Amino acid sequence: MNAAIPPSAPVTPATPPVEPSTSAIEPGQSPSQPETDPKSEPPRGKTLGPLHMVWKQALAYPGQVAAAGCALIVTALSTLAVPYGFRMVIDKGFSRGADTHALGEWFIILFGIVVVLGIGTATRFYFVSWLGERVVADIRMKVQDNLLKLPPSFFEMNSPKEISSRMTSDTAIIEQVVGTTVSIALRNSIMGIGGIAYLFALAPALTAWLLTGIPLVVGPIALFGNRLRKASRSSQDRVADVGVRVAEVLGAMKVVQAFGQESRELARFSLAVERTFSTARRRILIRSIMTAVVIVLILGGITALMWEGALGVASGRISGGTIAAFVLTGGLVAGSFQALTEVYGDLLRGAGAAERLGELLREKPEIAPPARPIALPAPPRGQLAFQHVTFRYPSRPDSPALHDFSLTVEPGETVAIVGPSGAGKSTLFQLAERFYDPQGGMVRIDGVPLPQADPAQVRARIALVPQEGVLFAATARDNLRYGRPEASDEDIWAAARAANAEGFLRELPQGLDTFLGEDGTRLSGGQRQRIAIARALLRDAPILLLDEATSALDAESERLVQDALDRLMQARTTLVIAHRLATVRAADRIIVMDGGRIVEEGTHASLLEAGGLYARLAGLQFEQSDGRD
Repeated sequence: MNAAIPPSAPVTPATPPVEPSTSAIEPGQSPSQPETDPKSEPPRGKTLGPLHMVWKQALAYPGQVAAAGCALIVTALSTLAVPYGFRMVIDKGFSRGADTHALGEWFIILFGIVVVLGIGTATRFYFVSWLGERVVADIRMKVQDNLLKLPPSFFEMNSPKEISSRMTSDTAIIEQVVGTTVSIALRNSIMGIGGIAYLFALAPALTAWLLTGIPLVVGPIALFGNRLRKASRSSQDRVADVGVRVAEVLGAMKVVQAFGQESRELARFSLAVERTFSTARRRILIRSIMTAVVIVLILGGITALMWEGALGVASGRISGGTIAAFVLTGGLVAGSFQALTEVYGDLLRGAGAAERLGELLREKPEIAPPARPIALPAPPRGQLAFQHVTFRYPSRPDSPALHDFSLTVEPGETVAIVGPSGAGKSTLFQLAERFYDPQGGMVRIDGVPLPQADPAQVRARIALVPQEGVLFAATARDNLRYGRPEASDEDIWAAARAANAEGFLRELPQGLDTFLGEDGTRLSGGQRQRIAIARALLRDAPILLLDEATSALDAESERLVQDALDRLMQARTTLVIAHRLATVRAADRIIVMDGGRIVEEGTHASLLEAGGLYARLAGLQFEQSDGRD
């Protein structure tokens, strides 16, 4: 059984504005990562260990990492060189009898430092941003590749909306971490260490006082930071509620308006928005207090050091350039430590995002090719057999869908499956395509047990027409070619003609190149179904699974499509779930299911004569069809 995603998974992405910071920001730098996604703070770990996956992915591009690292070091050292340049300018240029030529050289040197800083910053920004985008793209590809291998049972236990949010919001957090946060952390670490070393060289006594005061600053920051993270998590949860409300209502807008519930939905949305504002206000208050405390402690400490330095200048113990360089460097060091305390929380968020994406990457498909798969017989025969199958859906373990079910469909045979809703008819199709494995018994294709075969080979022998035609947000040609990607336009039109879809396809504005909209919304239900039938025709597989394939068609279209299906089924094994009388009459056998078991079996005439469940269903459903025929 696949492990369910923790309930803290994100639901819908949202992007509140970035809050201000007291530290200086260079291009591409952000001292506080924007809250890109609601609930994007997972069950947050207390370590940065999950980021190992991100670093490993980044190291796949050693050239870009090296370039970013070199630019990072250059910009950090250039920034620290600026106070030294000011010191020399002040000491050499503002004293009596200063050498103007030497003063000019120092100004040129200072200008050169600024140019190097600018070029290094631009280089660093480009490469770290490139790495952020590239790493996110690679992680998304890996996660999607793994998701495509997972069985439907995984998506029963885990919301696809939450999973898609991970693919967007969590990767956006990682992009921020790789493209900005790590750069800020490393740069400020270098500046902090280098700055302290330079401060000791300038004024050891003053530096000792500065280091003594660091714990007094870090303690309150850590205290407020912990509370701020908790408040941020609560705020993100509330934003998630807003996102869920929007998605739910917009997805059911026709129902909302049909029942006149616009005012009710607006009131529910207003309540969610107000809850979001209330939690956000508490988060903002905590951050405001934290900012004030940090400014008072850091700038107050610098002010005290400046006072001590001024006394030193007055007494002649320190030069004016030295105290200027000390103040500038002290400010840089203080800003570096402040930035480090802020980005640590962002790194933890990134670690949480990496952990949640790692959960998706670590998911192993229950339905996977065996180490040594048995090849299906060639050429295919098309036999499908269910042998004493018992099955329960993972999401409904207490409600068996099939009980000791046995059925063999011989090559070329057409078997109709009928029965009330919930009888287990569609479950047969799910097991035949090995979307699930039964808890008991065995399913075989051409005598090969499905668990011993490659699932891709199994599905290649099956063409499915679902009850509702599922289309993608693509052109008509792309949707039709889904059955056979290499199909030519001639093959497509032939399949469309057989499925009675040629007429409306030729009338589309751009023909086969017409974009069909999200879920094929530019087509009617019957048109979508006919495209699904044409797609199955193009598949040209030995086994057909028809799940009420003509249920969405009007009487005239149904007759034309049924004729095409009759011709198609002559050389293929067909298992058809049907309520329409024409399909049932054409079947070689009719299987009547109820409660996951076969309760009747025979031909249309024999079952009517038996007077059982089939006869009752025929009386309720099929007689109306007789009246229309």
